[in-house]
Amino acid sequence: MKLVTDIKEAKYITHSGTMHTDEVFATAFLDLYKNNIKVFRTTQVEKNKVPEDVIIYDIGRGKYDHHQEDAMTRENGIKYSSFGLLFRDFGKDFLKQQKINDVDEVFSAIDKELVEGIDAVDNGVFPDIVASFKIKTLDDIIKACNPSFGSNQDENEQFVKAVELAKIILQEMIYNIDGKVKARKIILAKLKETKKDYLELEEYIPYEETVLKSEEGNHILFALYPSNRGGWGIKTIKKSSEDKTDRIQFPESWAGLENEKLEQATGIKDVSFCHVGRFLMICKTKEAAYQVLEKILNTTNK
Repeated sequence: MKLVTDIKEAKYITHSGTMHTDEVFATAFLDLYKNNIKVFRTTQVEKNKVPEDVIIYDIGRGKYDHHQEDAMTRENGIKYSSFGLLFRDFGKDFLKQQKINDVDEVFSAIDKELVEGIDAVDNGVFPDIVASFKIKTLDDIIKACNPSFGSNQDENEQFVKAVELAKIILQEMIYNIDGKVKARKIILAKLKETKKDYLELEEYIPYEETVLKSEEGNHILFALYPSNRGGWGIKTIKKSSEDKTDRIQFPESWAGLENEKLEQATGIKDVSFCHVGRFLMICKTKEAAYQVLEKILNTTNK
């Protein structure tokens, strides 16, 4: 992406001044989609003086602006922002360009997991966050790229930095969501096959969201998978997407123990770690993991 100082050179026009998450991500999306775009930032646009093939966004009260009274709104009542409007029109074509197989499903997931939230915040609909510590949202991070008070930072240089950051986030989100869509099909097939109280994976695959959101996953208490740290991991399953408490936990007497102490507490050889939060165990062998599951599930069933 290149910022130009002559509007006649630009194929894309957005507003100058304080940057916001929507036009930053809109620019990032356009640059990934069209590659090396030329952007002009300004305070106002005289549309009758701009060629028809130039895309004007987040300014000008046109097709890709959202500040007019008749701005487009989603079915759930959330107004589109410039990012949402551009992604709605060009997102599927962009995903095809990215060689995504399940275009419709990935498009919907990206819209729901990323785009809609950016649209909502830019239109004044903020998430209700309850925490005893400061949580930085994506909007906070992009806003932090604006020139800092008392600094000599250049507005346009900071905008370019923010766009490059947004490009990385957007591209990685696409990879992540495409992977989750692929994984979902594999996990659903496994859930339909298994009669056990645990989900067994031959390789680590994102599983939790599918387990929590499918009826077939209602009986699953643990996931068993090869750990990327070596050995085999056993992880508890949460009660639901909203309720983050575990359906079942490892025994309190195992919490925080490692190696020999954990072997003594469990009576099982080759167990190496139990998280103090009682939601994760690591075993050196698959056989040890099976023994852990058998012990826990037999106790639970009794």
